[in-house]
Amino acid sequence: MNFRPGRLAKARWRGLQRTFRRHVVPHRRAIFVGLMVFCAGALLLATFSFRHGEKLPGPSGARPGEASVAPAQPFAPPEKSVQPARPTEEATLRPPPPMPPAAAKPAWLRYAVPVPPTSNRTLVAVVLDDLGLDRARTAEAIRLSGPLTLSFMTYASDLAAQTQAARRAGHELLVHVPMEAVDQHADPGPHGLFTALSRDEILERLRWGLGRFDGFVGINNHMGSKFTSDERAMAPVMEELHSRGLVFLDSRTSPSSAGIRLAVAYGVPHAARDVFLDDEQRPAAIDKQLARVEQLARQHGSAIAIGHPHDTTIAALKAWLPLLGEKGLALVPVSAVVRHRMSEEGEVGR
Repeated sequence: MNFRPGRLAKARWRGLQRTFRRHVVPHRRAIFVGLMVFCAGALLLATFSFRHGEKLPGPSGARPGEASVAPAQPFAPPEKSVQPARPTEEATLRPPPPMPPAAAKPAWLRYAVPVPPTSNRTLVAVVLDDLGLDRARTAEAIRLSGPLTLSFMTYASDLAAQTQAARRAGHELLVHVPMEAVDQHADPGPHGLFTALSRDEILERLRWGLGRFDGFVGINNHMGSKFTSDERAMAPVMEELHSRGLVFLDSRTSPSSAGIRLAVAYGVPHAARDVFLDDEQRPAAIDKQLARVEQLARQHGSAIAIGHPHDTTIAALKAWLPLLGEKGLALVPVSAVVRHRMSEEGEVGR
């Protein structure tokens, strides 16, 4: 059957409608706006938390059947108070620091002409002085069997080309330094060293001569009977040779030379001439001196001969040098004799 409300019920229904329209409807818009603001705030909070790696509040337990996953650690720039992370083992592997460079060889060893081991050998060194002035005779000397030791005058011309030719031929080089002689009329030549010069002047002239060419193992004196006997004058020479790592070969133009004594005092590698070949320029006289060289070499284990590029000297050497091997003698540059004698005297390593 159909239910029709009575008048009283209808009146109550209409009253409820009027009350709803009067109290509820005016607030629906405010409620809607509030809901919108709440949703926007929740969305903003979720976005901010996501960007900064924060975990939104939620149930403490994981869903059934799912593993609990720890959140990723947030990225943050390191702070001063934060200790840096320990580097991995691979990162700590660095190449070892470079070894300190080996001490550079002194010039006399760097420019020495290499020779086979000289132990148990009888050594002969032949030095030819005054080279560079006469180009033709210098070329003849360079063509001799070697290794010889060729000493070039500091004031000769075109020294670079001549000394390079000598080196290419397998010869060793010395600088022939002009020095004052006892004979006042004997002129040693331009840029000579004199006892009357000051220390600075001696060094200036010596350095000029040492700068004329390169590749030499040391110096020997041209003339110098007075200068080499003067310890005050020779001292700066020895200081310079020591600082440059050069040899001093004393030509022994004076029996009172202080050269070897000062060389020992200053730690300069040194040796002294044993035989002059051509004080007399006769072939027989030169041959006699060559025989003297052989005798001294066998007696002492080594000998140093000094000669000059005279025609007679060059001719005698052309005949004599090729025979040394047959006589059991080893022709070596002067540096080999210096090393041999220093070894015998316990001065190795200078």
